[in-house]
Amino acid sequence: MKRDAEILVGVDGSAASMHALDWAAAEARTRGRTLHVVCSYTLPSFTAASLDGGYAALDDTAIQQGARAVLSEARQRAQAPGLEVVTTVATGDAAAVLVEMSRDASLAVVGTRGKGGFADRLLGTVSSTLPAHAYCPTVVVPLRDQRRGGVVPADESTPVVRPVRRMIVGVDGSPQADLALRHAIDEAEAWGAELTAVAGVPVGSGSGVMAWLPATIDQTQVLADVTEGLNVVVDRALADRPGTTVKRVVLDGTGAELLTEFSTATDLIVVGSRGRGGFTGLLLGSTSQAVLHHAACPVMVVTNRCQERLAAAGGGSAEQAAG
Repeated sequence: MKRDAEILVGVDGSAASMHALDWAAAEARTRGRTLHVVCSYTLPSFTAASLDGGYAALDDTAIQQGARAVLSEARQRAQAPGLEVVTTVATGDAAAVLVEMSRDASLAVVGTRGKGGFADRLLGTVSSTLPAHAYCPTVVVPLRDQRRGGVVPADESTPVVRPVRRMIVGVDGSPQADLALRHAIDEAEAWGAELTAVAGVPVGSGSGVMAWLPATIDQTQVLADVTEGLNVVVDRALADRPGTTVKRVVLDGTGAELLTEFSTATDLIVVGSRGRGGFTGLLLGSTSQAVLHHAACPVMVVTNRCQERLAAAGGGSAEQAAG
């Protein structure tokens, strides 16, 4: 399969994963990409006294049949004219499997219940680990009904996926945010969506970095300076994209607060994150984590690994990395 030619999505039969499948299928149709649906499972083992302290593995026939049944349902659900769907049953930890497969994907998609409570504050292993470690941008799709602003009850059908018409990207002047901006522009162009770049400055709250500023600081001037910087960053990203427009907004508040608030009236949020390998990289930065936990709409996370893979392949544009 051609590198960067597929939209990767993990399913496990849950309503959350099927909702993510719906979103991934819509993305694949819009992009003209292959949809690669993956169901992975691990085979538990147990200590067997009869084996003198050894380990006995369970027969995986039934588990594998279950995984294939999930994929069969997913294929039928995603099937649409002109959309190529391929499926894979994989053994191993779901997060690790999807991270490895993300090397050959333009985008990885995963679902989450997104309840926002203590039990779900880490969103589950896959939906927290994959965005931090994937080699391509990752979209986390919460199972929430934006019209009602809450979690979908377990006994109700999954909400219909809305086409991406309005997008928000967080911009703070960091290299990660610049990369996220370029991916967001690619995505907005593909969908024909309206894109707004948002920068947050907590000048009125007196918290964070701004708390160290003198009380006499001209807050209006601070916002004006940030606006000027935002314009420079956006104009630079649009230098080779004639005809493409990006709205710019600078508001009082933190990036996480603003993006989460905007998510109730937005179809896709895009954030950049440094992302790290190893145990310390299991979690993303504070802003991207907060947005993933609380956003009402799908969130795309773009990390340094996306750029690193592109550089390792010999360069290219952000559009090539984003698919």
